[in-house]
Amino acid sequence: MTSEREQGVVDERLPQPDAEDIELVKVMHALGDPVRLWLLCVYGDGEEHSCAPEAVSLGHLHKSTVSHHMRVMREAGLTTTRVAGRNRYVRLRRDELDARFPGLLDALLTSMPWTRPSS
Repeated sequence: MTSEREQGVVDERLPQPDAEDIELVKVMHALGDPVRLWLLCVYGDGEEHSCAPEAVSLGHLHKSTVSHHMRVMREAGLTTTRVAGRNRYVRLRRDELDARFPGLLDALLTSMPWTRPSS
């Protein structure tokens, strides 16, 4: 039987800071945009989500705009992105963020009765 690696199908992670290098100021800056707050709410379910704008209820935005917001969140340490072939899947780094900043995500997620942002 041929392994996925031998077939050229390998999952990998895009660059992200190590958990101990996540800085609160960068996390808060990343969340200073309504679209990224919306994405936090979407990712707050703990599941892995496709990067397609429609998959995160942002179909009204251009794909490059949504990708930019996802990159900002990943570089701040909020999310991890798994690459599988041509697809990308994003997940909130919940356990690492809870260990680094106890209570922060709970406070943010419970305080946002959000509807999808327009921009």
